[in-house]
Amino acid sequence: MNRYHPASDPDFMPKNMLQNVQWGKFEAILRHTYDNVPWYQLRMKEKGLQPSDIRSLDDIHKLPFVSKSDLRDTYPYGMFAVPLNEIVRFHASSGTTGKPVVVSYTKDDLDVWGEVIVRALACYGVHEGDILQNAYGYGLFTGGLGLHFAEQLGVTVVPISGGNTERQVMIMQDFGVTAVSCTPSYFLHIMDKAEEMGIAIKELPIRVGIFGAEPWTVPMRKNIEAGTGIRAYDIYGLTEIIGPGVGAECHCQNGLHIFEDHFYPEIVDKDTLEPLPDGRYGELVFTTLSKRAMPMIRFRTRDITKIFTEKCPCGRTIRRIERISHRSDDMFIIRGVNVFPGQIESALLAVEGTLPHYRIILTREHDLDNVEVQVELRAEQFDDTIRSLETFQRAIQKQIENTVGIRVKATLVQQGTIPRSEGKSQRVIDRREL
Repeated sequence: MNRYHPASDPDFMPKNMLQNVQWGKFEAILRHTYDNVPWYQLRMKEKGLQPSDIRSLDDIHKLPFVSKSDLRDTYPYGMFAVPLNEIVRFHASSGTTGKPVVVSYTKDDLDVWGEVIVRALACYGVHEGDILQNAYGYGLFTGGLGLHFAEQLGVTVVPISGGNTERQVMIMQDFGVTAVSCTPSYFLHIMDKAEEMGIAIKELPIRVGIFGAEPWTVPMRKNIEAGTGIRAYDIYGLTEIIGPGVGAECHCQNGLHIFEDHFYPEIVDKDTLEPLPDGRYGELVFTTLSKRAMPMIRFRTRDITKIFTEKCPCGRTIRRIERISHRSDDMFIIRGVNVFPGQIESALLAVEGTLPHYRIILTREHDLDNVEVQVELRAEQFDDTIRSLETFQRAIQKQIENTVGIRVKATLVQQGTIPRSEGKSQRVIDRREL
């Protein structure tokens, strides 16, 4: 059982002390944001607000929201609150237009990120001397470099990134790995590959799995734990807030503890956007309390959850949210990558000869998500040689991969094949069982 709580650990801070910390940080970050981000200053003035009008955290609901579309509209640097020479790193996530949502970090921001990753690892029972195989993607995606902060706990990190599954299993066995981090669907694929190779993960020293970046269910957790003997934990984060490490499960596995001395959570009604009390389901909204480069005031996550009212048996006083059940928009997640139908549409229409009639079919085979994009062509195009059609098919697949960052199967169908609708078209057919 993990009952890690040194005296200085903010996870166990008395509630009144935590609220004082939150207010002190929020008051400073609101002034910093108002003074340095014209977008926020304009939105607050439109509401007749100045920072001095916000006298406690109870007033936070008076402030305007910020959404992913606002971040796209201010691409790339419009939300930055410090000069570029103070920024030491960029990350990015995808958006509906094909342009990424760019986020930035100062050195102090990275220190905060490292701190919350260390606190998350403590929740999981990971400690100095463990060997973490980090199979999240490295690069602009925050997953890989986020979990890489495990080094700060004294953990040895194997930065293998994703893919090459047979090699993943080999390293897992040969290096004596004790913890692994990746998407849950990819770990299921690793399990299958290990079985195919005649390697029993149950006989390896792995104790902990750190899984996130996509929805996964309790039955999937049970499948992983029964098949490997490890403890499978959820990690929560958003690129716009900081990356992985916004919240984490403890050994109780009954909700995600939010590191709310850095990230202040609210739940609002997804339709009216009015604040809801703890215990009610609604849309999760975050305000960053420590991030200097690109602070977020009331960022709408589109994630639907609730804040638990009961205290966790682990003793942590920071609040918990229920694991994310679904999102309030049309985004779908494939192997940790956020994908919007509009991105795929833009990619398709960039290929000369395609019609604006398509359908995205999501399936799951061997515990991995797959995307098929059915694309209509004119009848005369099917008179071309098979080689020409195959070339066209590859061009579509390449364009989508370059735009969205995932591999898809493009299926060419004749004009009129895809059903029409007088109302909204059903662009995405999800045949997965999430």
